[in-house]
Amino acid sequence: MPTDFQFVALPVEQFAHLFSMSDAELASLGAKQMTVDSQPGFPCRVSLMDAAVDERVILTHFQHHAANSPYQSTGPIFVRATAQTATPAVNEIPIMFNHRLLSVRAYDASAMMKAARVVEGKTLEDTIRDFFAAESISYLQIHNAAPGCFNCTVRRA
Repeated sequence: MPTDFQFVALPVEQFAHLFSMSDAELASLGAKQMTVDSQPGFPCRVSLMDAAVDERVILTHFQHHAANSPYQSTGPIFVRATAQTATPAVNEIPIMFNHRLLSVRAYDASAMMKAARVVEGKTLEDTIRDFFAAESISYLQIHNAAPGCFNCTVRRA
């Protein structure tokens, strides 16, 4: 029987304050305001949607794997100015993943990576179900394969 899963977006509240900051204030945090100039290319980790051309985004660093593990990790993410926290349904894969080459990393309950695979977005569901077929896998993290940046976490539903 297939294991149900759910994509977990980052909460908008964690980033909302960035949009009222000046460029100098953002720079002091290692962040940058940008205007989207192509689509796709600016995937928002809050809305789990690609930003539209001419939309305002913030590029900032984020500790996406804040684990007591050698695999703790920080990386760059985009957040749309108009983002609302996405709440995909159980087994729903947001559209922004369909057209990307993805790195899927599987972790156990101790935050140790147990497996990883690079896949085309159109085969993501099979990969998620394959990883979750192993009881030892607690959660997945999805990254864009080429730039390596974090997209979101996927949990068992």
